[in-house]
Amino acid sequence: MALLHRATLRPTKLDLLATWLPGRPWYQGPAGADVVSRGAYRFDDPAGAVGIETMLVGAADGPVHHVPLTYRDAPLAGAEDWLLGTTEHSTLGTRWVYDGCADPVYAAALAHAVRTGTGQAEQYFEVDGRREVRAPSMTVAVTGAGDADVPPVGVVRRVVDGDETVIVTDSVELVVVRRPAAAEPTGPTLLGSWDGQPTSVPLAYARLG
Repeated sequence: MALLHRATLRPTKLDLLATWLPGRPWYQGPAGADVVSRGAYRFDDPAGAVGIETMLVGAADGPVHHVPLTYRDAPLAGAEDWLLGTTEHSTLGTRWVYDGCADPVYAAALAHAVRTGTGQAEQYFEVDGRREVRAPSMTVAVTGAGDADVPPVGVVRRVVDGDETVIVTDSVELVVVRRPAAAEPTGPTLLGSWDGQPTSVPLAYARLG
């Protein structure tokens, strides 16, 4: 489960993305355009230290882009090239926001979701000692769930960024589809649908063999 906070962020996640996205090789849209959210889903960090949120975003009239993000309370060593920026969280303080594809915590969570079929984490707020569940803004499902050939992630060895960003670990290759409408997965797959995209499309998959 993913605990959320009723908080403000300065700058906002969309502000950071509007600046960062135009520099990505897989981005399609005008530089300087406002970025809007189409949906989002979360994974859970079992250690409770890293926030893991994946956003579906794009310019108002452009294609949807699939952007995993991780939120940390300190810089991630060796990931400077994958840093979107920092934001001030009114509850948690300074948060370092990364492209999750370079974050080993995200890679482990993605592999776990594909391997076990758990999909997205349930999101909730703590309200007067009670859990208040937040309805998801999109639907996530897994094909090939429980496939024994998808091992847990070890160390992330390298990341090859592109329309399909490949996360190379010492046990499995994970592929994140940056523009979800155009992909032909070759292994167990994370699928998603959202408002404006009623049929499920591939978001990420494990490359086996």
